[in-house]
Parts: sequence; C-alpha cells; structure tokens
Amino acid sequence: MFDLKRKYNEEIRQKLADELEIKNPMLLPKLEKIVISVGAGDYAKDAKIIQNMADTISLIAGQRAVITLAKKSVAGFKMREGMPMGVKVTLRGNQMYNFLEKLIVIALPRVKDFRGVPRNGFDGRGNYSFGLNEQLMFPEVVYDDIMVTHGMNVTMVTSTDSDKEAFKLLEMFGMPFAKGR
Repeated sequence: MFDLKRKYNEEIRQKLADELEIKNPMLLPKLEKIVISVGAGDYAKDAKIIQNMADTISLIAGQRAVITLAKKSVAGFKMREGMPMGVKVTLRGNQMYNFLEKLIVIALPRVKDFRGVPRNGFDGRGNYSFGLNEQLMFPEVVYDDIMVTHGMNVTMVTSTDSDKEAFKLLEMFGMPFAKGR
C-alpha cells in the first residue's frame, strides 16, 4: 500500500528540487513523523472510556496508542498528578505513509461538506497541525464499538523550517487544502 512513499521517492523529490531550486538532495523537505493525539477532557476520570479512545486511535493508526498522564496536579482543572489526560500515537516510516494515504484518499473525502483542511495550521517551523471532529470517518472504526465520539489532532512534522516548503510538500502528497489564502 505504501504508494505515497514510492511516489515521494520517484516523483515528488525531483519536483520539489526543481520548484524550490534546491541542489543538495539532503536539504529537500521530507515528512519525518505524524502524531495523532486526543485529549480526554471530561472523560479523564473514566478508565473504560480512556481505554476505548486508545483502542480506537490504535485501530486508526495501525500502531498501539499510549495513554498520556498528567505531569503535575492543577486544582482548577480537578486534575491530579498521574491521572490519564489523553491518548497519542507517533507514526514514522511505513506506518506514517500508510496513515497519510488513508487520511487523504479515504477519510477526508468521507467528511460531510468537506471543503479542505485549513491552510493556517502551520507553526512557523514547517510543521502542520489540524483537527478532525470525529473518528467515524475512518473505515476501521465500527460505530457500535465506540463509547464516545471524539475528535483528534493530527500534527505532521517535516524536516524543513520553512512553512512554504512544508506546504509545497504536503500539497504534492495530495493534501486537500482549502481554497483561498
């Protein structure tokens, strides 16, 4: 399935080198990792729901998700040190390309009234983040198995420090950015 990895190595690298006028192939931007995270919010006290979130994200990512714990107590949020606060998974290599292809080709087109992912998700250092409203857009998720519908944050970390170069890379991968600025 790793069609994007092959496409990157055979086509995208050369196009990037031409468009960005980069002579050294080691300086070409590449995707380093994708981090998928979910905050538990009000469900932080319910271990079954947290575990269900972890199972769902693991199913979507194709790799086991980790339950993140609070590092320190904050009384205002009724949070104690060591309480589960969310779920995350970091994808690299083939798993990363597999998830990206599934996201672009299958999941995003299934979103109702989808007009593209926002262009303003770049952080100034070449990384791109955006949020998804629910996990039901992925075909692996069975509606009857989930306890709570939740969204997720997806962060794509690139090797470049330039937002322009990162945008060009993701655009060549086929990321459906919204029209306009």
